[in-house]
Amino acid sequence: MSSEPCHIRWLGRMDYEEARILQEAVVKDRSLGALPDTLLLLEHPHTITFGRRGQEANLLVPRESLEEHGIAVYHTDRGGDVTYHGPGQLVGYPIVNIRNREGRVSRYLRDLEKVMILTLAEFGVAARTLPGLTGVWVGNEKIAAIGIKVNAKGITGHGFALNLTTDLSFFDKIVPCGIRDKKVTSLKKVLGHPVPLLETAQKVAEAFLQVFDMQLANADLSDLEASLQARQKGPLLFGNTANLVRL
Repeated sequence: MSSEPCHIRWLGRMDYEEARILQEAVVKDRSLGALPDTLLLLEHPHTITFGRRGQEANLLVPRESLEEHGIAVYHTDRGGDVTYHGPGQLVGYPIVNIRNREGRVSRYLRDLEKVMILTLAEFGVAARTLPGLTGVWVGNEKIAAIGIKVNAKGITGHGFALNLTTDLSFFDKIVPCGIRDKKVTSLKKVLGHPVPLLETAQKVAEAFLQVFDMQLANADLSDLEASLQARQKGPLLFGNTANLVRL
């Protein structure tokens, strides 16, 4: 069986609402078969999001104080509770068809965890999963959160967030993922030094293609431009393992 094609795009830092609109457009195109599977990689400004199980009690500060510090708040249709996104955190939105994939949603979640574990192993970090919990951990501290949605056609949305040089103090404003007895960490905290965002994004892209048995789609991505037309500058395309190419 040959590997399936996959588009992988680096979008830089993007407002959460702008990314949501883009993601919905790509999900629609994927559902119609107009696009192959796609992985969007990006970074958000300071943002707190609630998932479908999100509880206001897990927001530990008044909303007014969030506005004063320029932190946006959104309620979303992903799974999970509350989480934080911000500079220094690598966010991935895989938009893939899992309808005919073995294990469907549960296998998909485990595969996303495997992508994070393989990526962290490239930096010499031994990450793991914990029984009964979604996400990836170093010791007992969460380093990567996962929250997804799957539509009626089996197309995935939302995805994962990997803390690289994230300012962890922002997590003090919430109960991350609604888990009160666990803390969060970052790759910078674990290693004792920062790791470049794009370098890590490249490793995530490689691990994603490996775990999901996909191959990078042809660099001619004209069929994706309709979904990206709101962007003033063409985003970066992940080419081979050594290069990034600007369209």
